[in-house]
This record gives sequence, structure tokens and C-alpha cells, in this order.
Amino acid sequence: MNKSETLHTVLLCIGAAALAGALAFLYDKTQAIDLRQQNEMLDYLRELKDIDTRWDLDVIRARTEFAATGPGAPNRKAAAAKALEKLGAVNERAPSAALTAALPDLRTAIEQKAAMADRFVAENAAAQAAVRDILKDAAELGTQASALKPRVAALESALIAVAASAPLYYVLATDSQRAQLEVAAGALRAAPESLREPANRAENAIQTLLKAKPAALAIDAKLMLLTSGARLDTLAHAVNTEVETELADKERYRVYLIAYAGALLVLLAYFGGNLKAANLDLERRVQLRTRELSEALQHLKDSEAQLIQSEKMSSLGQMVAGVAHEINTPLAYVKNSLGTVADKLPTLAQTLENSEKLLTLLRAGNDPDGLSRQFAVLSTQLQQLKQQGVLAELSGLVNDGLYGTGQMSEIVGNLKDFSRLDRSKVTRFDLNEGLQSTLLLAKHLLKSVTIDKAFGNITPIVCSPSQINQVFLNLITNAAQAMGDRAGTITLTTRNDGDGVAVEIADNGGGIPPDVLPKIFDPFFSTKEIGKGTGLGLSISHKIVEQHGGRINVESTVGVGTRFTLWLPGQPPAETALAA
Repeated sequence: MNKSETLHTVLLCIGAAALAGALAFLYDKTQAIDLRQQNEMLDYLRELKDIDTRWDLDVIRARTEFAATGPGAPNRKAAAAKALEKLGAVNERAPSAALTAALPDLRTAIEQKAAMADRFVAENAAAQAAVRDILKDAAELGTQASALKPRVAALESALIAVAASAPLYYVLATDSQRAQLEVAAGALRAAPESLREPANRAENAIQTLLKAKPAALAIDAKLMLLTSGARLDTLAHAVNTEVETELADKERYRVYLIAYAGALLVLLAYFGGNLKAANLDLERRVQLRTRELSEALQHLKDSEAQLIQSEKMSSLGQMVAGVAHEINTPLAYVKNSLGTVADKLPTLAQTLENSEKLLTLLRAGNDPDGLSRQFAVLSTQLQQLKQQGVLAELSGLVNDGLYGTGQMSEIVGNLKDFSRLDRSKVTRFDLNEGLQSTLLLAKHLLKSVTIDKAFGNITPIVCSPSQINQVFLNLITNAAQAMGDRAGTITLTTRNDGDGVAVEIADNGGGIPPDVLPKIFDPFFSTKEIGKGTGLGLSISHKIVEQHGGRINVESTVGVGTRFTLWLPGQPPAETALAA
């Protein structure tokens, strides 16, 4: 072999090695991804979000229910710490750049929430204990005061006010109830010397309640800002995006591999090699990789569906919390009114019994002394009932109870109208009614917002009422949040427009910058701070309107406000399938 042939052989070997190396590189780049670690990450992130949501519900329950035990049971802090530990362990085995960057802040946020929850438990427990002490001391003081001769009417009235106002102040904590408690405490300081010790205990318990309840509410306001649900959704989306990017790279290299393999086959065929068996094996491998990549893409779609469901559950949690808060107020009216009525019934019963005795003596006519004594007793009782205004007070309490039950009936009726669970999925629906029920259910978000209604005489349309109400709730909630902490106005306008109905929802908030406006309907895009939004509300609303054959437009000016305009046809297109 001469020098030229040797050089040619060496070049052929180098070329073959280079071709083989390139083939091995592309084949390695198309190897399937083991998604078990990413699935574990997503499972623990969902577990943390579930713990965070239940933590918030525990706090709301402890704040609004007198018998609640508070967020310390079950131990959300331990469960969150355990989930964080598992999440960190998975990230060490299969590092994720997004999770590695966010994990320290997430751990700090959950630790802060745990510390704040412990403080809330302590203050709330002190407030509950104070209410129980007030009721106990007031009952003891009332028993002793009823035995005084003469009886102290002002002290008895103060005790009634204390027993009625203390539980209400624990549930509602309004300024008027605080003023009633302070006035009642002042009246207790004027109690006779014989009642000084129980009066002092009752007054001290009132002061403890007046101090502990505002402290618990202040901690609760801070605690609500530490919700990590949206942060966890964003992190889960980032992990999914990393996997999706890696899968896209695999798909691209798969295309390169197919093209390169084809080129090699052409080259080998050019040299006359019989590579049919190798080609079949390569096709089998490519099909296998394609199937694995398709399964991975399907998993990503399933994860996206889970995120959308998570957004729906988050909205449902907010709505349930609002309804629970609203229904506790009239329930307190009913409970306290019935309790006071029950306390007055024995007095009325005794008066009736003495009246019957007097009538019996009058019929007999043979006991003038007994008749005089019974007449004096009955006169005294009737005078006491008149001075205390028992009948007027009972009438007021019954009216309060009826008002409370009416409020609860209205709230339940509005919730039923909002969900439309007793109707078919697609029916003829008046959008004005949908807006009214949505406003009532979102009332807890609109306390500092003025609502201007310009409802027209619109024609009912065929639609899915529950889905359209979900769109209204998303847009009205966004409008209220656009006001921030300042007072603002939301204007709702409805009108017939061609063969459909147009609905405008406008606010005078801060507006949306022009560079952000085109992106607001994109999935997972949010202008809210980390931890306050998932970026799915407007995307889901846009999809619902499109499914109904309608359209949704937005106009916004920075510093002036934003207007969303929905147009829905009177009858959706026949080919449009409305999802449940």
C-alpha cells in the first residue's frame, strides 16, 4: 500500500468515525425523558397548594365561627414542612432551574405564614376565651343582681347588652358593637359594692376581648397576603415549561436524526451496501421515540388541564369563603335573638301564672286578703315588664331573627341562581339576572366599590348560564382588584346589539399598559404580583365566550380605566359545542 492509499484509508476511517460520532450524538439527544421526577415535583407542588388553601380556610373558619378550634388542628405547618422537604429531595435528584431558584423564597414564605398563623391562633384563642368569660360572668352577675332588693334595672340592662353584644363583636367586630361593649363596661363599674367582684371580672374580660379581637383581625389581614397558591401554580407551570422545552429539543433532534439517517442510507446505498435490516431497525427506534414523545406531550396536556381545574377550584374557594362570611352575619342575628327571647319567656310565663291565680281568687270572692296580695304581686310584675319594655324588645328580636333568616334565604337563592344546578346545561338566560346574582356573590370584594348599573331591556339568550356567570365573576373580580385600596366605580351596561346582546364591564382603575394589553388573554400571563394570580382567569373567559360563538374586546387607558365588552349571540351556532 503506497502513501496515497494509506492517506485515503486514514481519511475514510476518520470520515466514518465522524459520521458514526454524529449519529451517536443525535441518537443520544433523542433518548426518552424519565418524567417520574417531574411528576413527583408537580405532585408535591399541588400538595403544597392544597395545604395552603386549607390553611386559609382554617383561618377563615376560626375567624368567623365561635366554636372553631383555629388553624392549629390539623397541623398544616408540619404537613407543609414535610412536603417542602420531599420537594427539595426530588430537586436534588433531578434539578430544575425554576424550582432551584424559587425554593428558598417559597420555604421562607411558608415559614412566615406558619409563624403568622401561630400568632393568629393565640390572639383568636384569647378572644374566644374572653367571650366565654364574659358570658359566664354576666350570667353569674345577673343571678346575683336579680336577688337584690330593690333590683337595679340599669345593671340588668347592661348585662343583657353584654350577653348579646360580646358574641356578635367576636363574629363581626363592628364599631357599633364595640361602642355597646364599652358602654356596658362603664355600666358595670357602677355596680353595687356587693357585686363588685363579678362586675370587675366581667369588665376585665370585656377589655380583653376588645384588645384581642382587633389584634387577631390585624394578623388575619396580613395572613391573607401570604397565600402561596398562585406562586405554586406559576412554579408548576415553569417546571412544565422546562419539560416541554426539553421535549421540543428532543423532537427537533429526532427530525435531525431522521434526516441524517436518511442521508447516511443514501450514502450507504450509493456505495452499494445492503442496509435493509439496519434501516428497519432504525425505523423501529424512530417510531419508538416518536411514541414516547407523543406520550410525553399528552402528559403535558393533562397537566395543563389540571392547572385549569386548579384555577376553577381557586375561584370556587374564594366564592365559598365569601358566602360563608356573608351568611354568618344573619345567622348571628337569629342565634342571639332567639337566645334573648328564651331568657324572657320564664318572666312572661310567671306573669301569666300570677294572672291566673288572681282570676281564680276573683271568681272565689271569699279571700279578700289573698286577693289583695295577689293583685299587688301581679301589678308589680306588670309594672316591671312595662318599665323594661319586654314586649317591644321581644318584637325587635323577632324582627331581627326574621331579617336574618330572610338574608340567609336570599344568599342561598342567589348562589342557586349563580350555579344553575337545577337547570339544563344550555338554556334561555337573562344576562341581567346573571350580573345581579354575580354582584351579590362577589359583595365581599366590592365593599369599597361603587356599582353603576345601566341595564337595558335585553332579550334572553341561549347559553350555558353557569359558564357565563363564571365569565362575569372573573371580569368583575379583576375590575375590583384594579382599584387597589382606593374607592372606585364599576359600570355595568347591557343592551341589545344586532342579533345578540352586548355587556360592558368598565372600571376607573389604573388601566393596562399598551405593551401588556395584547397579552392579557394568553394562558398563564398575569399582571398581578407573584402569589396573587395564576393568569388563567381571562384565558378561560375568552375560551368560554368563543365556545358560545361570541367575542370579547378590551379597551384600556393608563390612569383612566379599562372596559371589557362581551357580545353573545341570541342563539349559538349549531356547530358550537358548549362544554359542561
